[in-house]
Amino acid sequence: MSMPASPRRVWNLDAIEELIDKRDGLAPRLELVNGNLLVTPAPTGRHQRIVFRLSVLLDAYVRRHRLGEVRLGPAEVRLSPDTRCEPDLFVVPAVSGKLPRANDPVTRLLLAVEVVSAGSARHDRITKRRFFQTHGVPEYWVVDGESETFEIWRPEDERPALIDDRIVWHPEAATVPLELDLRSFFADIADDVA
Repeated sequence: MSMPASPRRVWNLDAIEELIDKRDGLAPRLELVNGNLLVTPAPTGRHQRIVFRLSVLLDAYVRRHRLGEVRLGPAEVRLSPDTRCEPDLFVVPAVSGKLPRANDPVTRLLLAVEVVSAGSARHDRITKRRFFQTHGVPEYWVVDGESETFEIWRPEDERPALIDDRIVWHPEAATVPLELDLRSFFADIADDVA
């Protein structure tokens, strides 16, 4: 005789906040997307190196063009009232040409970036990607450090642009695009030890 399947739990923000309050140290990242609890482990050193280097490059460009502000996870993004995301890296748009207020809730993005880890690939490529597309994030980048590629998603895309040579990001408010040579980028984050 088979047992009936137990119903899938639908999470809410109160339950997530309670779990977050109980965390100690380098606990997993907890996110809520469309009622799904996403749990990802602490990032590796290579993951952090990719996020840091990319944030430095993006920050210089975003500041020069007064587009807004580059922020790093873990930091909360709420594109809908029932969601709590913590992208690895994201760009919050300027408000009338000025930096957004530091403590205001982040409810709009120009760019969201996730660096794929062993425990996050499915969430990054499917769950979060669909969420960011549905909520009109102009570009979502999934960075794969192993294959040294970027997947670029826009709201209307059914398939990503898979880039292994050069990224060109041109937000509407910028006069010139950001161009990033991926071979140089990944060479710069490689271990120096022979």
